[in-house]
Amino acid sequence: MILLRNFKKEDASGLQERGFSNLSKEQVEALICDWDKKQFNGKYFEMYAIVSDEKIVGTISLYQHSSEVVSIGPEVFCEYRRKGFAKEAMICACQMAKEKGFKIVSQQIRTNNAASIALHCSLGFETSGLVFTNAKGNQVSIYLKCLI
Repeated sequence: MILLRNFKKEDASGLQERGFSNLSKEQVEALICDWDKKQFNGKYFEMYAIVSDEKIVGTISLYQHSSEVVSIGPEVFCEYRRKGFAKEAMICACQMAKEKGFKIVSQQIRTNNAASIALHCSLGFETSGLVFTNAKGNQVSIYLKCLI
């Protein structure tokens, strides 16, 4: 069982040890302050801690693309992978997105990320299979899920 919660300043050290080792503790604290603003580039954005047994096992974000479309970005820390945390977090995040009025979740998934593709398919996401190169130079496909 997991829960999603906003990050707190005291989470900075743990985040720095895991996914943000290239940043100082102060830089991670500044990131958390930015996340508290709940927007990025003028659109809704929220970053949550994925918590299990009072330990942060990963992060998940919601980012607004339009009034009805959101993307959800899960990241489970290496030592906690393959335990179902990403799936549980995605289910919770989809419910949160629906409650916020979003109707569609749109994901760009790298074509070589078999684990993410399997996760999204298990949650009812669909794709046309069209492959393109994204802004980061990765081969990706779009996966969609209707929240209605």
